[in-house]
Amino acid sequence: MKIFAAIDIGSYELSMKIYEISKKNGIKEIDHIRHRIELGTDTYTKGKISYEKVDELYEILIHFNSIMKNYKTDDYRACATSAIRETDNTTIILDQIKMRTGLVVNVLSNSEQRFLGYKSIAANEGDFNKIIEKGTAIVDIGGGSIQISLFDQDSLVTTQNIRLGILRVREKIGDLQSKTSHFESLIEELINNELYNFKKLYLKEREIKHIIVIDDYITYIIRKVGGDFSKEYMKSEKYMRFVEILKTKEPMQVAEELGFPYEYASLFIPSAILLKRIIEEMKAELIWTPGVTLSDGMAYDYAEKNKIIQVSHNFDNDILACAQNIAKRYMSNKGHSEILNKLALKIFDSTVRIHGLTKRERLLLQIAVILHDCGKYISLTSYGECAYHIVMSTEIIGLSHLEREIVANVVKYNTMEFIYYEKVLASSKIDKNSYLIIAKLTAILRVANALDRSHKEKFKSVNVKRKEKQLIITVNTFEDITLEKGLFREKADFFEEVFSIRPVIKQKKSL
Repeated sequence: MKIFAAIDIGSYELSMKIYEISKKNGIKEIDHIRHRIELGTDTYTKGKISYEKVDELYEILIHFNSIMKNYKTDDYRACATSAIRETDNTTIILDQIKMRTGLVVNVLSNSEQRFLGYKSIAANEGDFNKIIEKGTAIVDIGGGSIQISLFDQDSLVTTQNIRLGILRVREKIGDLQSKTSHFESLIEELINNELYNFKKLYLKEREIKHIIVIDDYITYIIRKVGGDFSKEYMKSEKYMRFVEILKTKEPMQVAEELGFPYEYASLFIPSAILLKRIIEEMKAELIWTPGVTLSDGMAYDYAEKNKIIQVSHNFDNDILACAQNIAKRYMSNKGHSEILNKLALKIFDSTVRIHGLTKRERLLLQIAVILHDCGKYISLTSYGECAYHIVMSTEIIGLSHLEREIVANVVKYNTMEFIYYEKVLASSKIDKNSYLIIAKLTAILRVANALDRSHKEKFKSVNVKRKEKQLIITVNTFEDITLEKGLFREKADFFEEVFSIRPVIKQKKSL
């Protein structure tokens, strides 16, 4: 059994959950400590967290560290989200946290943050697998933004971020509350345009029956007011009626009637209104609030990676599905990508001993294959550069910013001249290890792409085998592969430079 602590440095509160994790009993929460502190208020309005709040942050974390020691935790993970991620003095704050508390804090990219939230939902395997059988949206309402992820027939279709979280909304229009008797209407006006664009781009001809909500306040409403057939579920009609009643009351009155702390009252109304508008646009019938948090996702991720629990859901497939939908949006050649994927993975798997890359880099290679020609949607001449900008501008759930940058560079250098590390340093913050990953994945992708240069899928089968200083790629085909052989040398040169082994094409003709 492991004692694990998960610390969430959020926009409007710090929380820590302590878990017992074992193969026999799974993940069991044994304590939950919360402290109200609005770090996001400073970040979203001033761009920098004040000294007073930073000092308070340190004191809270020192207290959390003391609690962890009392529980004799085996391990911990401390994660910060948009309030720390978007502040100007992030690096200084993280350094001072380590110096003053001994804790190492990981600043999550938005896609990493939402993926952990998604994992915490998927941990409820029975309910989750059943509810996503029909069109489903996961709506993750945070302090800085909302993440909407769409599922269709058990597959993740898209995930998009809207920078209108409840704290950001309150700070934008909070001063107007005293000047109007219809504050909720201002909230709706603020988010309507963003939702209209989302609907136009991603909800066209898509039916959403269910909404899964990750949010402190909506969960509280449904469990306090009472769901329709359990404490976690509520029909949309009932929720909408409740919100209409809610709109007639002052935030403090709502807090008193529902019995939650007054200091959260100012965030309660924006959260309820945001979900109301999302339900209206999607015409969803049912809301599910599993009551999970980012901390639950951290615990699940820890248990999964340390093989303490058995995970039936394949999260890598969700990441790949997200990439495939991006490729579809930019009209990439699906048939070519599927062949290229098989070729690239054969080369990767046959050269593990010489490249030393992990399963995670194998996934990044697959994503690069899927997105390698998306830039052609914009330009047929500089599509490598265009593909780079598409990847860097498009969120891929589950990838860190660095991983997305690795993928973007691989698709770029697939066709463009490779830039060496000394020159890269002048325009990028990529570290040496990440640079080497880019070089290795680029070399593999280039060779694989050269084998299907005509995009005619000529090969019945391909066998890859290492023999001394050569990587023998035997292709089974009766087709003329003069083009592939002729254009292969340049790609082989770079592969040899990176791995000190030369790929060679051999043709085998058999029925």
